[in-house]
Amino acid sequence: MRIVIAGGSMAGLFAAALLRKAGHDVQVHERSRAGLEGRGAGLVAQQEVFDLLHRIGRDEVARLGVVARERITLARDGSIASAGGPPQMQISWDHLYVATRMQIPDEAYHLGRGAIAAGQDADGAWLELDDGERIHADLVIGADGIGSAVRRSMLPDDAGPRYTGYVAWRALVPEALLPVSAADVLSDRFAFFHMPGGQALGYTVTGANGELTPGQRRYNAVWYRTTPDLAATLTNVDGRVHPYSLPPGTVRPDAAREMVTSARSLLPWPFADVFAAEPQPFVQAIFDMETPRMAAGRLALIGDAAFVARPHTAMGVAKAAGDAMALAHAVNRGWTSEARGDFEAERLGTGRAIVDYGRRLGASLG
Repeated sequence: MRIVIAGGSMAGLFAAALLRKAGHDVQVHERSRAGLEGRGAGLVAQQEVFDLLHRIGRDEVARLGVVARERITLARDGSIASAGGPPQMQISWDHLYVATRMQIPDEAYHLGRGAIAAGQDADGAWLELDDGERIHADLVIGADGIGSAVRRSMLPDDAGPRYTGYVAWRALVPEALLPVSAADVLSDRFAFFHMPGGQALGYTVTGANGELTPGQRRYNAVWYRTTPDLAATLTNVDGRVHPYSLPPGTVRPDAAREMVTSARSLLPWPFADVFAAEPQPFVQAIFDMETPRMAAGRLALIGDAAFVARPHTAMGVAKAAGDAMALAHAVNRGWTSEARGDFEAERLGTGRAIVDYGRRLGASLG
């Protein structure tokens, strides 16, 4: 089957790797011109990720990560209010991305190719790109994230994402840049701080190239913070408002300074030190989104193009892996009406449950 995938992050890569392994002709079109390597931190892998890695022959990826020896909750003064819990490993997002990307030959993975529309007719499906090219296929898969062009084309009346009232400020700091006093508290621990209308958390992850040696790793910190004026928060250095997030290097210096100043006044000092040490903080608005359909004829949706759950669930990559495996199974059954129905029934129920779980976890924040 000739298959075109819009979106080359985890969901798109997972689907492409599985479908190519099954013998299908798969082409992936990713909007980013520079690629996505280096953008991720760590993730808590769920069973779906392990299952997918086994299916593509990359089981070893699940064994590369940093183990948090315990969970701690910080008090406002930076002391440890509580500690305990079993050790937990965070695998490397970057290593997972690269390992899966290696399953796709370069000639089948196209950068700088953003989707703007999709459709179908009696002859098949098509994907239109932002350079005006229209690519025809037997199946078009929308794995193009929260702002999915495939979803908008497939479901023009869909309500789309709903802002929850808060954002996640993020820092991914080389371990060598952390003040020693902060590293002594935070390194190799899963740390939390709870406050009215906010939450901070962090943990140690591998270095950008998978380094596990102390001093060569990175510290990943997230601060969930209520933000009524989303447009102001997502206005970049050039004065342009982004709809969902600002990547590293695009946050305005005045906004970054305000964030650090607020961290000093509101967060325990170890977390404030992390954000002060980050030269390029980035910010992500938190949304809820659930689609009523994931398949319509020769069009399909997976990953964040279909459901966006709050990050508190730690299930975004697992959801993408589950979507990809169910989709590949339906395609290998011939993408018949029955196969599409089974795919939708399974994944719609899972997606709704994860989004609802995220709402419950974030209820105190927005």
